[in-house]
Amino acid sequence: MKRIAVIGTGIMGSGIVKNYLKNKYTVYVWNRNPDRLNALILQGATAVNSPKEAAEKADIVFEVTANDESSESVWMGANGILAGADPDKILITSATLSLPWIDKLADICRKKGLQFLDMPMTGGRIGAETGQLILLTGGTENTLKNLEPDLKAICAKIFFFGKPGSGMRYKLILNMLQAIHISAFGEALHLAEEMGLDIKKVGAALGERPGGTTTNLAWRDFQMQPEPINFSVDWIAKDLKYAKQAAAKTATPLLNQTLEKYNKAQEKGLGQKDWTVINTDKI
Repeated sequence: MKRIAVIGTGIMGSGIVKNYLKNKYTVYVWNRNPDRLNALILQGATAVNSPKEAAEKADIVFEVTANDESSESVWMGANGILAGADPDKILITSATLSLPWIDKLADICRKKGLQFLDMPMTGGRIGAETGQLILLTGGTENTLKNLEPDLKAICAKIFFFGKPGSGMRYKLILNMLQAIHISAFGEALHLAEEMGLDIKKVGAALGERPGGTTTNLAWRDFQMQPEPINFSVDWIAKDLKYAKQAAAKTATPLLNQTLEKYNKAQEKGLGQKDWTVINTDKI
């Protein structure tokens, strides 16, 4: 059985760790704040001293950090993932990152002859905890095919979009669209309220039409903010910033307006609240 390393054990990373442990894999973990590893160690994970050591010990390495800066810090340098990697290992970033950084990282791995996949995830906290993530992948099909048996422990479905960096491109589009949808859902409810409609009846009806996962998530969390959160204001604001940076020729007025709304939420001190708070706070 393959040995797994997970670098970054926040909501998504810790979910991955727990599901590999449930499936009897050996799992090595590293986190910038080592205190966050304690619960995982009690469940059977093994802490290591650096991302380099994690890559040396594992066959499959997942990086699940917060942003470009944290990602670069765990890949590069004398104690980074790349320092402990070799061509027999499969290296994966499952963070949501900017296109310049993911393309640079993919190119470094290519020149070193390393197997690399960008594999951002969707499904939120619940998907991570239940092993029902959807993986959005870029890389080589052969590498992904060899990895698929070891992904069954953490995911319900895998989408393959093409060359390295393609999964990240799709993830930015997906998060942009979901954020716009959540913002529009909030506007619709507040307009319904102004019109004198019963909000509970409106929310339930919108769950049927247009319906869909994002509509129902927005309605559920409008009624009661989730605790713990599924996805923070800070995280979606970062992702929307990366999506905006990627739009060199395409006009994105809805993206711009939604990013501005999340920026205002951050200014109000709501950065660590769930991303649906923009509807309940009427930002």
